[in-house]
Formats: sequence, C-alpha cells, structure tokens
Amino acid sequence: MISFVDPLVSNYTVVDFRDKAVALISFHTAACLAEQIWASHLYGQTCHRDQCLGSHIPANSRFFQRILLEKTSTAPGPASDRKVELEQLDSAELHRRLSQVDPEMAAKLHPHDKRKVARSLQVFEETGIPHSEILHQQQEEEGGGPLGGPLKYPHSCILWLHADQAALDARLEKRVDDMLAAGLLEELRDFHRRYNRQKVAENRQDYQHGIFQSIGFKEFHEYLVSEGNCSPETSALLLQKGIQALKQVTKRYARRQNKWVRNRFLKRPGPNVPPVYGLEVSDVQRWEEDVLRPALEIVESFIQGREPPAEPLKMEHDATENKRSHRVCELCDRLIIGDREWAAHTRSKSHLHHLKKRRKLEAAMGATGTAGDSGDTETSDEDGSLPVP
Repeated sequence: MISFVDPLVSNYTVVDFRDKAVALISFHTAACLAEQIWASHLYGQTCHRDQCLGSHIPANSRFFQRILLEKTSTAPGPASDRKVELEQLDSAELHRRLSQVDPEMAAKLHPHDKRKVARSLQVFEETGIPHSEILHQQQEEEGGGPLGGPLKYPHSCILWLHADQAALDARLEKRVDDMLAAGLLEELRDFHRRYNRQKVAENRQDYQHGIFQSIGFKEFHEYLVSEGNCSPETSALLLQKGIQALKQVTKRYARRQNKWVRNRFLKRPGPNVPPVYGLEVSDVQRWEEDVLRPALEIVESFIQGREPPAEPLKMEHDATENKRSHRVCELCDRLIIGDREWAAHTRSKSHLHHLKKRRKLEAAMGATGTAGDSGDTETSDEDGSLPVP
C-alpha cells in the first residue's frame, strides 16, 4: 500500500496517504464507479469520511488538516514532530497535562494510551483549541454524526467479508506458512541488514514508529539479531518462536478488525453511517454463490437507485451504555473505561484468575481464623474455667 515510502521515513502519516489516494479516487469517480478495498480500516476510512481531518472547519482548514494527523516533513532522519517528543514523557504526566487543557478528551482516553493522549495534547499545543472541541465541530456539520464529519461519498455502502473464527484462524496460519515458503525469511534478513542492523548495534532500534512497527518484522527480532552468533539449535528455536508469534499476532489483529467493524458501524446507527452488507467467506468453494453474486447484486442495486435484495447487517445497541465510565479494578490494579469494556474485563481470563486466587486466599485465611478461634476456646477452658461435674 505504501511500499513507495523509504523504510527510514518514520513520519509518513495517514494524511499523506489520504492526500494521494483521494486524488486518485476523485479522478476515477469522475468517469466511473469508485471501488475501495480496505486492508487497513484506519487508512480506508480517511478516504471515505471527513473524520479527524478538520477539512470542513471554516477557519484555516489546511492548517487543521496538517495538525490533526501529524503531517510533517517526510525527509529521512529522526522524527522531529512534537508528538514523538511528548510520547517520551511518563504516561501519568502526559495524561495530567491533557486533563488541564482538555478534560473532556482526557476523560475519554485511557491514561496508558500514550499515543492518543500525546496526539490530543499536540493538537492543543499547536492550535490553541482543545481536540474535543474540534471533533464536536465536525460532528455538528451538515451530514456529520457520531462517527465524525460528513461522508465524502454519500451514496455508498460497505461489503464486509467475514468468516467463521475457526476457519479464519486456520486460513491465517496457512497464510504465514505460505509467506515463509515464498521467501519471507530472505526478505526479513535483507531488510534487517539494510535498515535495522546498524540501529540495533547502536541500541536505537524503534519498533513503535514507521514500517518497523508493522506485523511481520519485530516478531523475528531475536532470531535476526542472533543469527550466526548462536548454535543452530538455538537459532531454530528462535525462528519457531518468531513464526508462532507472527501467527498469534496476525490472528489477534484479525479479531480487532472484526471488532472495529462491529463497534464502528453496526453498533452506532445513524443517518451518516453507510449500510454494511455481510458476505460469508468461510467456505471458499462457495465463493460465487456466497460472495461474488450477492456482491454484484448489491452494487448494481445501488447504481440503479433501488433497494438491494439483501438486508444490511444490524446489531442491537444499548442506548444507556456509558462508553466513558471509569472503573478501577482493584483486584487487577487496572483502570477500565466504558461499560462494555468493564463487562469484558470481568469475564477475562486474567480477572478470573486473580479472582480465583483471592478466593483461595480468603478461604485459607478463614480456615486459619476458625482454627485460631477453636484453639482460644480450649485454652480459655483450661486456664480460667472449672471443669463441669
């Protein structure tokens, strides 16, 4: 998608991608129907909606576009933008600063989410306007709504290809195996040699920015830095560790993508939310029946201005749900933001594990206390009481 960017450029942002992509989309839309295929929801959505870009804020809109998505110089070298500097601060200090200038946004963001907190603080520092206020302006524009500003292409729909989780997991694992068979290791070695080996030697490797944060490289860090400097057995073990890590993080990312679609579109109904049509891809042998034909019928219906034969996906949402509620789980020592997140946390393996440990401890303490009470009674009888005749 952005392979044309030099790997050492760490500050190429989604707004840079959007500027190039929207120009191409507009060119093709003038002549025919524009079709967008999203591999990344974040990058795809910026081409679909005026969200968090400030492009419709009347005052100095180009300035807001540059600020809100951290558009900076793309010259190679260390990142010089303010956000990177802010991310070096302690999470608590960073969140405290945001609370002082934009308490509404601070209440929405988890204190440990340094990237988003730093971004919102950067917006205020460079514009003098709270990030939350800018977002409110976008949502209140004509055609705006809970997802942000108005749609760039109002007459649109979303085709969501989804699969059974077990089938998807198996497919993703096979995808990693196929990548390895196609030469992934050779590509990783070459990339490490050309762009990362020197950074590692100088202890300045960075897996948080630019291409280095992408899935498929940092998982093999131990293998790449130790190759040739350890026994073949150790190298083989590190390789398998990297492969398993890649498979695991890929499956986890797929789950997050599906969750994003559900939360972003299906659970947030509104006039400016495009309809989402689900296409089942669990069985690739049924591609034409389950995917191709239904997709063509839906798209043709939209082009002709009639109702598609399929119903868009809908999910019930709780209007009383508080997405910004703050709860502290003292058991796990964690701050949880949002009713849904709290419910998920209380069902999580980690929380249940801590709960089980506490109950065992309480039971043990209770048993100790009971034994102690029994012992005290016997001692009292012996020391201060006369035997009953």
